[in-house]
Amino acid sequence: MADPAAAAAAAAPPSELLPLTGRVAIVTGGSRGIGAAIAAHLAALGAKLVVNYTSSSGAAHSLTATLNASSADPRAVAVQADVSDPAAVKALFDRAEEAFGSEAHILVCCAGVLVSSYPSLAATTEDSFDHMFRVNTRGAFLCCREAANRLPRGGGGRIIAVSSSMVAQRKPGFAAYAGSKAAVEAMVTVLAKELAGTGITANCVAPGPTETDMFYAVRQNEAEVARVAAECPMGRIGRPHDIANVVGFLASASGEWVNGQVVHVNGGVA
Repeated sequence: MADPAAAAAAAAPPSELLPLTGRVAIVTGGSRGIGAAIAAHLAALGAKLVVNYTSSSGAAHSLTATLNASSADPRAVAVQADVSDPAAVKALFDRAEEAFGSEAHILVCCAGVLVSSYPSLAATTEDSFDHMFRVNTRGAFLCCREAANRLPRGGGGRIIAVSSSMVAQRKPGFAAYAGSKAAVEAMVTVLAKELAGTGITANCVAPGPTETDMFYAVRQNEAEVARVAAECPMGRIGRPHDIANVVGFLASASGEWVNGQVVHVNGGVA
């Protein structure tokens, strides 16, 4: 899998065209997969990054080192935080201000978990259910609540949560996972209305099947991967930068009139 930071840097426009210059972004789950691609893309658009991770320390620090290598001033820091812990979430936002002298302007909630098999609801354990809702739903709630209280008013604040096309597909085996993400969609779209008068927007991005470690953890053979790709009208599985491009749009001034939406980024998967 290509280095997302290197790929984003290569595709970055001239500095005078960077739409997120002066913005500080927090990306939870930003060390790997879709989160890493989002972090790299926002940095390529000029943002300064707080790359949150839980356990992938090496990946997070490698990404931030790559982002910092192209700039004389630090533009990315890696911060370990369990997003299901309110004290850790507060500390994550505090670290953004300490690192860059500004409250965060952009929050991307990408931290998430998916079990390595897809049991029916009848076979789903309480531990599995609790784990997914603790990270996927409680984590998004705590981060969104912190952002709602701390992002600057007056325009330009952005809250973007990564959901999943599984919410709409309702495939057997994903009841708990889809439920945890459906709750995020409901929460964020309500939050959009609550914050509408502040100039802060809140939206969800719902990826379809995407080439990440999480995807390959539950689809472990080539035949199944080929089957999933064949189900996509565009004939391939998504790539992390496909999702990052849409997040970058929503995070910029170009996305200021998009609010309270769930944007499906899935190549047309029904």
